[in-house]
Amino acid sequence: MKRRDLLRFLPAAAMPALAARPAAAPRVAPPPAPQKMVLIGAGSAMFTQGIVIDWMHQRLAGDWEIALVDINPVILEATEKLVRRYMASAEKPARITATVDRKDALPGATIVICTIGVGSRRAWERDVFVPRQFGVFQPVGDSVMAGGVSRAMRMIPPMLAIARDVEKMCPGAWFINYSNPLTAIVRAIRRETSLPAFGLCAGTEEAIRYLASVAGVPRESVTARWAGVNHLTWIYDLRRDGEDLWPLIRRKVAEMRANGIDRASWGDAFGHVRDPRKLPYPFSWELFDEFGAFPAPMDRHVTEYFPERFPKGQYYGSVLGVDAYSFEGTIARGDKIYDDTLSLAQGTGPLDAARLKATEGEHMETMDILRSFWSDRRRWYSANLPNNGCVANLPKDSVLEVPALATIEGMAALPLGELSPPLTAILLRRLAAVEAIVEAAVTGNRKMFTDALILDGSVGDYATAVKLTDALIKAQAPHLPQFAG
Repeated sequence: MKRRDLLRFLPAAAMPALAARPAAAPRVAPPPAPQKMVLIGAGSAMFTQGIVIDWMHQRLAGDWEIALVDINPVILEATEKLVRRYMASAEKPARITATVDRKDALPGATIVICTIGVGSRRAWERDVFVPRQFGVFQPVGDSVMAGGVSRAMRMIPPMLAIARDVEKMCPGAWFINYSNPLTAIVRAIRRETSLPAFGLCAGTEEAIRYLASVAGVPRESVTARWAGVNHLTWIYDLRRDGEDLWPLIRRKVAEMRANGIDRASWGDAFGHVRDPRKLPYPFSWELFDEFGAFPAPMDRHVTEYFPERFPKGQYYGSVLGVDAYSFEGTIARGDKIYDDTLSLAQGTGPLDAARLKATEGEHMETMDILRSFWSDRRRWYSANLPNNGCVANLPKDSVLEVPALATIEGMAALPLGELSPPLTAILLRRLAAVEAIVEAAVTGNRKMFTDALILDGSVGDYATAVKLTDALIKAQAPHLPQFAG
């Protein structure tokens, strides 16, 4: 994925640090030693297939082992068979191994990628359906609101266990997290371990692509600055070859508004634009009007960060998660992918060329980032990292989604200065909720679970929050041992 140079848009405060870097061509690391990439949660079949296809297209130097790890032996066996079918088409295939026990795979790992989903889709359904009984409606339920809080409680302890195993068994490995709630998970790992984990999500890149398409300019010509938390990242500067794109985009949006809202896109759980004449993502554009910054990755996720604006899920004449960005549709799609993986695994021989085409998805930048680490190309990506002064008016230990350089030393965040007071206030509220979520998940403190629901804002009164806490703990009891007793 190409990135243009953002240096001309750096705040002045960033210049001294960058000036210390040599102006000569970047260092090139020696050809990498044999690499071992461990995929924990390999049963996330679309992600695993995407990583393998990207690996085959880019084929980084050296000998490779791809180790598949999943606690579900059925989907693990199917995924392994499918990956081996992909490798049958590779000129120099990686060695494929598979295990239900990550401790068998981690020794010698150089890259660890996590995509686990504790309890899988059945637990995810409970995250969303139980709060619906309390009038809380969500289209996703994997990051914020009651569903996201519930998911964090069952995700954070296993993720910390994985991180501690990586610390002990392969401490030099790159550790990349894709599991949600991404902000809370990365914050927990950084708080509770010494592992320099970071999180990746395709949402900000997808939003920049969308904005480029609205402006009618090539994505490759666009540069941007952004900051936020995962699934609420504010793109506040957008340029083409140095020219501010916001005036052009405002004119285009006015034209689309005149033609009405693109309601057809709501039938797609992922909100892909169906009618280019009409305005999709109406709430995101309202926020743009209010704050002068566009929120990635648009309405399906962003609405969940403003529950007070959508009482009982009411969204432009529809209901969030029901007939707008159907949650049931998302689950059905996941179940179909699972079944398709089992079916494909029954075949033999190489897969047809159509399945080996370049893919898009959460994985889409992973191999490019790894190449950037080894060659020190210093390309820009959207990464979830500790703030450490990147945004001057947000807490240093908070985890933010910001522009970062992939260097031979790892991910280096771009200094951004201060955000505007309104954006700062919105993010401070969210970061406070993250701290409560992490504390509750780590300690098993029921009151802190309830406090997290209140701080999140999707539950309006404390008595209801207590009842919802109890209902979620009961519904997810097999995955919440820290709350037992």
